[in-house]
Amino acid sequence: MKRFIPLIAFTLLLSVITLPLWSATSASTGSAADRSPAGGVATAITAVTGIAISPLLGTGAYGAYQYFQTPAEHRAELPWFAQMSFWLPALAIVGACAAKDAAGAALPPGWKKPLDVLETIENQATGLVAAGAVVPFTMAAMSKMILGSGEAAAAAGETLNLGGVGMIHLAAIDWSWLLNIITVPCGIAIFAVVWMGSHAINGLILLSPWGAIDAALKGARTSLLGLLVIANQFDPWVSAGISIVVIIFAYFIAGWSFRLSVFSSVFCWDYFTMRKGRYKVQFNDNKVFAGTGLGTAPQRTYGRLHRTEDGTLQFTYKPWLVLPEKRVEVPPAQQLAVGCGAFFCNVTDGRAEVFVLPPRYRSHEEELAEAYHLGLGVTPIGFNKAWSWLRGAVGGKPVATPV
Repeated sequence: MKRFIPLIAFTLLLSVITLPLWSATSASTGSAADRSPAGGVATAITAVTGIAISPLLGTGAYGAYQYFQTPAEHRAELPWFAQMSFWLPALAIVGACAAKDAAGAALPPGWKKPLDVLETIENQATGLVAAGAVVPFTMAAMSKMILGSGEAAAAAGETLNLGGVGMIHLAAIDWSWLLNIITVPCGIAIFAVVWMGSHAINGLILLSPWGAIDAALKGARTSLLGLLVIANQFDPWVSAGISIVVIIFAYFIAGWSFRLSVFSSVFCWDYFTMRKGRYKVQFNDNKVFAGTGLGTAPQRTYGRLHRTEDGTLQFTYKPWLVLPEKRVEVPPAQQLAVGCGAFFCNVTDGRAEVFVLPPRYRSHEEELAEAYHLGLGVTPIGFNKAWSWLRGAVGGKPVATPV
């Protein structure tokens, strides 16, 4: 199966580059677009959902679509994201990311992790730009389509003469700004929910040790975006229906997505600011992420590891980072060890991952074990564990494991 992974990834690369351009040019030769207000709502829902799934690809594809749908003499009036100077480099960056995933499927585990961190930062940055600029523009265009800008009425000279005073017809007034008060916040909320669900894939990729898994996750996300684009070419309401299903699903996994989004943000910040070089382990209340072996706390929850006066350990956290604080009992310190990995570490009881440690703790494992009096000390995990075993197998000195 692994020998087909590069081929699958290369196919994904071609689809990422060609699908947006095909969708942009094919619409001009297809059936007439639905210009009714209802059609505008369906198109806006699909556009916001697609941009949220992949902000850079979605914005680039949406810009290319508008560029090719607009007559050449009016293209200079298009917004910035519909100019070739933006959408062409945007799609090129997406293609480079796809090429990275295609190559990463055949590389040893961890070799492309720094590039994954870069892509995660790109996804966050373009998500903020899309939420602040592209989504409001899209929802404002939908509002104008629903109500009409009033220009047609004014051009028709529809005035009422009352007492010799020419008064503009009420229909000529642009009321779309009033509707924007409702539609723009709703559009941003939809974008935020779907984007968190999509961005969680970047968090999973940071946790994944295998390039094949990364390519599969990226392929699933791009396939969903491609499905929306293709469905919109045949019937905007079909793509809107698919988008609504995506929105509902993203709503129900919002908590899980939020925790992974926080994890990826902390991971990237620690990695690129090289925080481990200036970080000092605190005597108590160090920030960690909940693992699978903690119990009642949701996995990847961000909180603090607290050691009480009687020596017991507790995990304290606030759901959604702002809700009232909760406490979870932690297994006895005598049963725990700090697992030392190649990129980040964890706290384990030998059977399950109790906590995931941000990259700032890399090279500070022994200090953390001493601060909480962990009975099993420090032990290698993942790639480090395999390397330690290999060194011992060939007669070298394996990495020491304090107990």
